[in-house]
Amino acid sequence: MGLFITQSLHRPASDAGLIITLFGVGSIMGSAAGGKLTDVIGFRPVQVVASIVSGTFFLFFANITHFHTLCALAVVISFFSEAFRPANFVAIAAYAKPELQTRSYSLNRLAVNMGWAVGVSMGGLIASYDYRLLFYVDGTVSIIAGLGILWFLPKIKDYRKALKEKVKGIVVRKPWEDAVFIRFLLLTAVFIICSFLMFRVVPVFYKEIWKIGEFEIGLILGLNGIIIALFEMVMIHKIENKRSPIFFIVIGALLVACSFAVLLLPFGSPIVLGTLCIVFFTFGEMFALPFINTFVMSRANEFNRGQYAAGYMLCWSIAQVVGPIAGFFIAERYGYNMLWIVITILLMISAYMYRLMKQD
Repeated sequence: MGLFITQSLHRPASDAGLIITLFGVGSIMGSAAGGKLTDVIGFRPVQVVASIVSGTFFLFFANITHFHTLCALAVVISFFSEAFRPANFVAIAAYAKPELQTRSYSLNRLAVNMGWAVGVSMGGLIASYDYRLLFYVDGTVSIIAGLGILWFLPKIKDYRKALKEKVKGIVVRKPWEDAVFIRFLLLTAVFIICSFLMFRVVPVFYKEIWKIGEFEIGLILGLNGIIIALFEMVMIHKIENKRSPIFFIVIGALLVACSFAVLLLPFGSPIVLGTLCIVFFTFGEMFALPFINTFVMSRANEFNRGQYAAGYMLCWSIAQVVGPIAGFFIAERYGYNMLWIVITILLMISAYMYRLMKQD
């Protein structure tokens, strides 16, 4: 998006930053609305409508050059795109057997990582030919995904009707009334904000400070998806239900802290240290994120899953807005080493606070 605005439309970098920020704003609103709508009308229609509408607006985006119209479209597209995620999160909980939920979320993460790897590769090739073609492809794929859900995702018979009958006379807890969940979300927001910087600020550090080439940076970051694809499902199968989700989340947060601490080492080959950093980070991610998903759903029930999922997805949306801005600000003002120290300390504090949590 940044390159499209600056290179194709010849707008200043500040305009690219505004567009990207508006995408973050729209995603925050979309997460909240998507979660609420999921509880009201069900996860299936929300996924279908969100995919088709966001895809359609992506097609419009490719043909617009008026900047203020692009700003408005950025909010609308990200709103519908992000509304998809809570519904998708709830769909996994609805379709998977309770004892297989962690593995189901891990499988979904594998699909996301495979899509990310293929998408980034295709995106580079498409952009080298025509930036606008990116939005045509993205919009078309989104519409196809929505239609695919409509045609192939099995409909749970009388799902909403059954829930309405069950909920009569029952007081359904709201996420913001769940003190444990709110504390968990705050810690998770810190964890995700720090994690986001691995793919936003760290590559710039590799290039500017360690003088690693773009090709090598791509290979190092690509290890993340490869390791997840090869090991996560096997690992989750081995450790699931052996300890509480919080236990594995703590391990994950500490491993991610170690990954940023590696960047502080004053000796060693940059390639080796960069690889060690991404390996620590990936295993930390593999331990933490599937069990964060499990914890979120364990706090919810069939009546409020959408709102709990929306609360969790808000962490990701906020991280997209806050993480890069805060990370680059600290790096530019105080230096990269100070940024790595701050992130490492925050993650260690988060791990300790996670450990103190009790699920009741």
